[in-house]
Amino acid sequence: MKINRRGALLGAAGAAGAAAVLPGAAQAAPAAPPTANGRLYEIGAGRHRVLVGGVAATVLSWTVDGREMLLTHDPEDVGEGYQGKTILPWANRIDHGAYTFEGEELQVAINEPERDAALHGLMSFVEWSPVSHRADSVVLEHVLPPDYGYPFRLAFRIAFRVDDRGFSSTLSATNIGRGPAPFGTANHTYLAAAPGTRIDDIELEIPADTYYVVNDRLIPTGTAPVEGTEYDFRSARPIGRTTMDTAFTGLHHEGGEAVVRFRRPDVDVELWVDESHHYLQVYTDDDPSTDRPGRQGLTVEPMTLAPNAFVTGDGLIVLQPGRTHTGTWGYRLPG
Repeated sequence: MKINRRGALLGAAGAAGAAAVLPGAAQAAPAAPPTANGRLYEIGAGRHRVLVGGVAATVLSWTVDGREMLLTHDPEDVGEGYQGKTILPWANRIDHGAYTFEGEELQVAINEPERDAALHGLMSFVEWSPVSHRADSVVLEHVLPPDYGYPFRLAFRIAFRVDDRGFSSTLSATNIGRGPAPFGTANHTYLAAAPGTRIDDIELEIPADTYYVVNDRLIPTGTAPVEGTEYDFRSARPIGRTTMDTAFTGLHHEGGEAVVRFRRPDVDVELWVDESHHYLQVYTDDDPSTDRPGRQGLTVEPMTLAPNAFVTGDGLIVLQPGRTHTGTWGYRLPG
């Protein structure tokens, strides 16, 4: 099995608890027989259609007038590089899989052994349960039970909605345990390059003042200003040959949103995040884990916490019992 710089051993964090229905939830009938990405839910409005897979609440497709906007995979395939997945209850890496919380030393499974790290949480291969499925929206939920390395109990609910500009994702996390719980989330959707091109041809604008310096295992060692570096995309410019597996912070939220702008040769696209997201991880698809050519897509991950936050506390959300955290992001066409 090939392991790329984004991927971990498939399934290593897979069976982190069975799905459970939240109290008072009304279950919806499955939209179709299960696939490798679980049940499929198609939603749409106007020119936009979105396909969501129940496994990892995955965004499998976003089409505009029938044109696919995402770098994705067939629902019958597991996929690579966490494409489209909702990442929980931490994003990016925990160095050595070890962290201390409330004075207790904890160890989660290492699923990226070549970097001695625990990558992308515990829910990348679990299926969420349906709550509702309407023409323009789907709501899913999952309860994560405690285990030895993450002895906390969280209930998650996610809503995907489509309107005449694009789609959004709203995630709520509720601590249903007895004590405080560390938490963070991200989404791993890739925007595709225009047909017949590479991401080199995309003009990119990232409203971030700061990036994370990392070691050879992609663990942050500090931060630095983007000014004067290859990571300064505060004004739109072509990606060109720039390679990134890079986290950014110091986001500029205007009117409650920070907006990443992509100008493909054929269409302009925006990724927006609300004020619960203060971090972005950008990956330029340089080392796919299959035989396809690289740099066919670009992931800009909305993150609520920094890489290795379970160790450093940088952006870590601590949910008290009974408390809920909610955050929203989305893709849209400008105008």
